[in-house]
Amino acid sequence: MLTAFLISTGTVALAEIGDKTQLLSLVLAARYRKPGPIILGVLIATLVNHTLASALGAWLGAQLTPELMRWALAISFIGMSLWMLVPDKFDSQKQYNSSKFGIFGITLVAFFIAEIGDKTQLATIALAARFHDFWGVVIGTTLGMMIANVPAILLGERFAHRLPQRLVHTIAAGIFAVLGVMAWLNF
Repeated sequence: MLTAFLISTGTVALAEIGDKTQLLSLVLAARYRKPGPIILGVLIATLVNHTLASALGAWLGAQLTPELMRWALAISFIGMSLWMLVPDKFDSQKQYNSSKFGIFGITLVAFFIAEIGDKTQLATIALAARFHDFWGVVIGTTLGMMIANVPAILLGERFAHRLPQRLVHTIAAGIFAVLGVMAWLNF
């Protein structure tokens, strides 16, 4: 369980850097300046989303042969490395009405929807298929999301412009490429 947990945590924390859901966290934090309900909304949305993604990954892992799984994992990590080179954009001009659902509700719904089909969700599916450790992957990927998003929420928009996004994305892409090659070579 520890291997699945640690790799899931690191993979998702890395994939989330500069991702649209991290940018969403930043925008919500800058707009509402109430980190508590935003952090809780991100946590619950991630738990639900990654539980569903891990269930799909576990099912796929049971259906595929180990050889096919190795190829699928290698291709997914290499694809992730290429995807990391194209930074996400988020419409920071979009208005969020807090009167209807509250800050927690807005964060929960917006984050859950933004995470559907996102690279971190796809990574969660691949990790669950690979490790056959449902809870290790769910807890690890959720922790990875929180490691990447809580600082963005706490620091808000104030320091976001100082991160060298291109360099961060290039380093992350290189790490995913290495992971893909390692999976391909069956390390």
